[in-house]
Amino acid sequence: MRLVAPEDWLSTVATARVEGYAFFDWLGAEDLIGRRDALLVVLALRRLDQPADVLLLGTELDRDTPRLGSIRSLYAGAAWHEREAAELFGVEFVGGDPSRLLLAAGFTGTPLRKDDVLAARTGMPWPGAKEPGESDLPSGMSPEPVEGRASTASARSARRRLVPPGVPDPATWGDRDAAAPDPRPTEVVESAAGGRSRRRRP
Repeated sequence: MRLVAPEDWLSTVATARVEGYAFFDWLGAEDLIGRRDALLVVLALRRLDQPADVLLLGTELDRDTPRLGSIRSLYAGAAWHEREAAELFGVEFVGGDPSRLLLAAGFTGTPLRKDDVLAARTGMPWPGAKEPGESDLPSGMSPEPVEGRASTASARSARRRLVPPGVPDPATWGDRDAAAPDPRPTEVVESAAGGRSRRRRP
C-alpha cells in the first residue's frame, strides 16, 4: 500500500486515474488505535486492461479532525463507500454526499471506532447469552465459561466470570467514573485483553 498525505489525496487519485487505474474497486477505513492515534483510509483501484494490477492508496487522518477530500467526482461508485466510512468512523469527506447510508437519522456516535461505547450494549437488555457470565437463559442452557474446565450447570456457583477478548475493562470503558478524565486510546486498547476475570462492581 502506498501512503500519501491527506492534502495530496485528491491529486494522487486523479493522477492514478490518468495513468490507467480507471476502475474503482473499494474504499474503506480502519481505526489504528493502539498503534497510532489515527484513522486509516484505504482505496483500491484497478486497470481494466490488467485486472490483476491493483493500486492500493492509503492516508492517515487525525482522529480528532478526520477530514479528506471526496473522490466521488472521479469515481461515482466511491460515494457509497465514503458515506459508510463517514457514518461508522466519523470521517468527513469534503465535497462528498452527506446523506445517511446505514444508520438511522438520529443515531449519534461512530460505532466502528474501537474506543466508541455502543449505547445498545449499556442502555438496553441484550437477548439471550450476552457476555460470559451474563446469560439470562434458564439454568443449564448457557452457563458461564469456567477457566480451565468444562462448563456444567451444577458448577455455576464456583465459576469465574471471564471477560471476552476485545472488551475493555469496565473501569476504563463503560462504567468509568463520570468525574474521571476520558481514557487515552492506548489505555482502552491495553485494557481489552480477553480472558481476564471480570471484576465485580462494589
